[in-house]
Amino acid sequence: MTKIPMTVQGEKLLRAELTELKTVARPQIIANISEARAHGDLKENAEYHEAKNQQSFIEGRIQEIEHKLSHAQIVDINSIEKDGKVVFGVTVTLLDEHEKQVTYQIVGEDEADIKQNKISYASPVARALIGKFEGDEVSVQTPKGLIAYEIMKVGY
Repeated sequence: MTKIPMTVQGEKLLRAELTELKTVARPQIIANISEARAHGDLKENAEYHEAKNQQSFIEGRIQEIEHKLSHAQIVDINSIEKDGKVVFGVTVTLLDEHEKQVTYQIVGEDEADIKQNKISYASPVARALIGKFEGDEVSVQTPKGLIAYEIMKVGY
């Protein structure tokens, strides 16, 4: 059984989405289906078919979230030894070969959002960084070519 790593914040967000889907979206879609059924012939009822498609999507998402939460390995960054090592959950400040500084937090796949500087632990950059220490240099193969980084800071 494969564990799915996620941060404490990532777990909270998934649980909130699950609660929203079960308590708000699911009852709303059931009401929409009932209303569409009242309009008559189901074969040519576009509202009914759309509501059934939405129901299918919601139920699928509920199952997906429940599966992820049941297989989750929650990593609390506050309980990790702070020795300067890059591990899941840390925030890493890097300096690239052009003296440009970037900061990323290494998170689970569902939490990754490059706009918020959160990268998946499975991304090429994160895979190259995990296990390294502050001051180390790493090279990462990206679509733009090989990029060298120096690990300036590891934040816990």
